[in-house]
Amino acid sequence: MDMGGEERIAAPREVVWAALNDPEILRQCIPGCQTLEQKSPTELAASVKLKIGPVSASFTGEVTLSDINPPESYMISGEGKGGIAGFAKGSATVTLVEDGSDTLLRYSTKAQVGGKLAQLGSRLIDSTSQKLAGQFFADFNKAVVAKASQS
Repeated sequence: MDMGGEERIAAPREVVWAALNDPEILRQCIPGCQTLEQKSPTELAASVKLKIGPVSASFTGEVTLSDINPPESYMISGEGKGGIAGFAKGSATVTLVEDGSDTLLRYSTKAQVGGKLAQLGSRLIDSTSQKLAGQFFADFNKAVVAKASQS
């Protein structure tokens, strides 16, 4: 499954970049995120609880940042295991483009699921993924704008 999009954020690129690398902001914005702990500057451990159609699952996994080009772009990739629900793994390329005093955050993702989740059908998984991504970026946008207005 592949998807992508763009979010306009009313904040300078450096502020958006700092937020993309702030585990506390990310924890608050990731739907269903229970914990997000920074293991190193490029590694995080996460636990997320989600409901996808009739399946509720708690995932634990590792997230890695690579191809880091501050404050322009990075790749974030990870894999989560959800017990009998299955697994999810994927990656996203995130690019920040200055647009006047705003920042355009562009993302392109690839994801795979297996186990019970894969049995739900691609249409349900795709629509749920779109919804979760939309929720993350809306919450992230609000958090960044709030942080920028405090500066």
